[in-house]
Amino acid sequence: MQSSPVAHRRQVLQGLAAMLLPTSFAAFAEDYPTKPVELVVPASAGGGTDALARSFAELAKKNFSQPLIVNDKPGASGVVGMSDVLNSKPDGYKVSVVIAELVILPHLNLSKFTYADFRPVARLNADPAAITVKADAPWNTIEEFIAAAKAKPGEMKVGNAGNGSIWHLAAAGFEDKTGVKFNHVPYQGAAPGVVALLGGHIDAVAVSPGEVSAHVQGGKLKMLAVMADERLKAFDKVPTLKERKIDLSIGTWRGLAVPKATPNNIVDALREVARKTAADPAMRESLDKLNLGFAYLDADAFGKAMERDHAYFKQLVEKVGIKS
Repeated sequence: MQSSPVAHRRQVLQGLAAMLLPTSFAAFAEDYPTKPVELVVPASAGGGTDALARSFAELAKKNFSQPLIVNDKPGASGVVGMSDVLNSKPDGYKVSVVIAELVILPHLNLSKFTYADFRPVARLNADPAAITVKADAPWNTIEEFIAAAKAKPGEMKVGNAGNGSIWHLAAAGFEDKTGVKFNHVPYQGAAPGVVALLGGHIDAVAVSPGEVSAHVQGGKLKMLAVMADERLKAFDKVPTLKERKIDLSIGTWRGLAVPKATPNNIVDALREVARKTAADPAMRESLDKLNLGFAYLDADAFGKAMERDHAYFKQLVEKVGIKS
């Protein structure tokens, strides 16, 4: 039975489309980038992740033929923004800022994806957690803060960047090491949590120094301790927990990644712009001003670091008993 002229024409067009599509996509990928690239930030405007992304996007102009457009998509401890990128076409025009929550949330059943669903581009930053309170709070040392928390178990309100966020885990780890019990208050990112602290709605935050630095320097907040191996250059008067015989060192990292199916040449182009931008002295200067730690890793090393952290946070989540 012969097909009709219309059906035959449709079959011919479908065959041509099937033959042309891979070639056209490959050619399209070779020309990458031909339009602006969206840099999705899975956190609120005003926080450390947003500040890092905007600094990187500005400095990357020297090394990339198209602008990086920062788009904040906070929510669910980073799930909203990172999911948005994973669900997009893997053509390099939507890049995710990935955060430490990527290797935490799967252990809490709060995300359907893991670090393995991304192709790493580069790690740009790493920061410890810090315990910060209002400047007029009655505690001037971490020991006084711990004593107050022990006196009223479960009443001290400590803000974090969302349930299952790295800052939630940092505060939970602090509980585990000191025997205190907090009332954990989640926010859609560190920035809203800091605003709540400034307004007196909570007693403390367990976020990075960079996310409170402006208010500490302005005399509105005070940092009691950092969860790092060594004191920070910008806050050299603030002790580490380890100095106070509390064996806890924990913090976040931030980097760039794209969906796993992204073509090699596109990933390579993004890796190159990340490498060149990270090597620019202006990048370190910018992070220093923001009190964010420079911690560049190339794609391969970043992938291995995420694999290690995935295993580390799995056992930590189980130990401290965080529930989703």
